[in-house]
Amino acid sequence: MDAQQQNEAKKAAAIAAAKIVESGMLVGLGTGTTATYLVAELGRRVAQENLRIEALPTSEKTAEQARALKIPLVTFAERSDLDLDIDGADEVLAASLYLVKGHGGALLREKIVAAASKRMFVIVDETKIVSQLGTTMPVPVEVVPFGWESTERKLVELGAKPVLRKGADGKAYLTDGGHYILDCDFGAIADPKELAHHLDHVVGAVEHGLFLKYASKVFVGGPGGVRLLEKTEAK
Repeated sequence: MDAQQQNEAKKAAAIAAAKIVESGMLVGLGTGTTATYLVAELGRRVAQENLRIEALPTSEKTAEQARALKIPLVTFAERSDLDLDIDGADEVLAASLYLVKGHGGALLREKIVAAASKRMFVIVDETKIVSQLGTTMPVPVEVVPFGWESTERKLVELGAKPVLRKGADGKAYLTDGGHYILDCDFGAIADPKELAHHLDHVVGAVEHGLFLKYASKVFVGGPGGVRLLEKTEAK
């Protein structure tokens, strides 16, 4: 797929998932290029189809887009019972629907929203489907700036080759929560559950991009249209 085809596939997946959204729902809005298409389509439905929803965004960037489209937003202080979370992913393991996420820089907030939602639908183009996680993308790990070098060494001990993410200004990229991100290349991940367990216990790591128990459906856009993946293995 070339870049134009990939964008068309992302848009098709986003529109297909947006059709599931019904009036009265509280919806988590993801972050990233594919999620941008989702928010645009939900904004269109709000304006043209009288869709009545509330939404909880996973980043300031998504919040800004949603406000511009007049999608009503709420915070966790107001509501915490999300009906549905729709988000993109960087890698998807087809059978289990295990994910790598976080290359949009919002993995902590994305996981908080996913954990608070009854269901999580994932929207991707077909290039994101992999036979093993870690084969096309590193695993982002969000870390506290204080002592990040020490945290980095702990990640190296787990087999990672971490790289501090930089912004356009050449300085360390800062998440909406004020944290750094270490993009950790583990190579092909043989046992995602085991790796996630170890990452959960790294002091200084706030969250990691392995989403192993959240996705229930994945909308995959490609040249032939949108196909649906559903979990075939136990969590």
